[in-house]
Amino acid sequence: MSASVSVTARRFAAAALAAGALVSVVTLPASAADHARPERSKVEISDVQYDSPGRDDRSNRSLNREWVEVTNTGRRSVNLDGWTLRDEDGRTYTFDHYRLEGRATVRIHTGHGRDTDSDLYQDRRHYVWDNRSDTATLRNDRGRFIDDESWGHHRHGGGHR
Repeated sequence: MSASVSVTARRFAAAALAAGALVSVVTLPASAADHARPERSKVEISDVQYDSPGRDDRSNRSLNREWVEVTNTGRRSVNLDGWTLRDEDGRTYTFDHYRLEGRATVRIHTGHGRDTDSDLYQDRRHYVWDNRSDTATLRNDRGRFIDDESWGHHRHGGGHR
């Protein structure tokens, strides 16, 4: 009888080990998902005010009413140092020592002003963005395309967001 109990105990132990292995395999994808790569921040052009409200008199106030907003939709901050914002004519603004916090937006104005966490200034004396049609293009510090926003082009249907 003791041999029969020993065989039964071994079979029971083997069945328990097999069931445990099966449960491990079934739960593996869920635990692997818990340890997935951290979320990558996504930086995008979120809005453009290409036609400064009021008269285009080239005053600093009017120039600063023309702007592009860049938003970080992720939770982690992104270092924008060396990133560029460019129009179709090649006028380029380069971000200098700027970190965009997670889930934050910065507005890049055309005219002169004091840079803050939420407002940056290109320090220009002339408008950048064409009122009829243009494209704002954002590239990272390696020149890789990140995002763009176009208006007035037939292929995009015109207008801004």
